[in-house]
Amino acid sequence: MSTEAPTDNRASILLVDDMEDNLMALEAVLGSLNEPLVRARSGEEAMKALLRQRFAVILLDVRMPGMDGFETASNIKRLDQTKDVPIIFLTGTDNDAGYAFRGYATGAADYLTKPFDPWVLRAKVTVFLELHRKNQQLERMLAREHEQFDELAERLAAIERHMAASSLTDVLELRHHVTHMEELLGEMRRGRGG
Repeated sequence: MSTEAPTDNRASILLVDDMEDNLMALEAVLGSLNEPLVRARSGEEAMKALLRQRFAVILLDVRMPGMDGFETASNIKRLDQTKDVPIIFLTGTDNDAGYAFRGYATGAADYLTKPFDPWVLRAKVTVFLELHRKNQQLERMLAREHEQFDELAERLAAIERHMAASSLTDVLELRHHVTHMEELLGEMRRGRGG
C-alpha cells in the first residue's frame, strides 16, 4: 500500500533560491513531506512555474540576482491566479529588521532567517499544506453545491412549466419533482454538516 497522497491531494511546494546548496538543503528538509518540490533558480523562473501549476506554498529567498525576493513576491501578489499562495521568505540576513518588515509588507505569510531550524520550517510548511488541502476541499464542496442549486432551479422551472401547461391534474409528476428537490436540499444540508 502506497503512503503517498492521491495525485488529487498533492500539494506542490515551490522552492526559489539562486544557490544550489540552499535548494538541496530545502529538499532534504521537506522531502519527508512526500509532496512535489519544484525548483526555481530566479524570480523569473518562479513566475513561469507559478503560471504553469498551482502551489500550496512558496519558499522564497530574499537575496537573488536580477529580480530579488521582494520584487518576485510583489509580482506574485499582483496576479489573480497566484495572489493567495502563501510565501515564506528565507534570508541569511537577520541583522536588518527592515528586511522582515519589507517581507511582510509585500505579502509574506512568514519570514525565516538562515540557518533555519529544519523542524520549524517543516512544521510551518505543513500548516500551509493543510490549509491548501482544506481550501481545495472547500472548493469541491462549493462546486457540488452550485451543481445542486442549478439542478434545484431546473426542477423548480420544470414544475412551473408543468403548472402553466396543465390544470394540475398530474399531481404525481409534481410530487416527484418536489420529492427530488427535498432530497437535494437534504444532501446540501448534510454536505454543510447541518
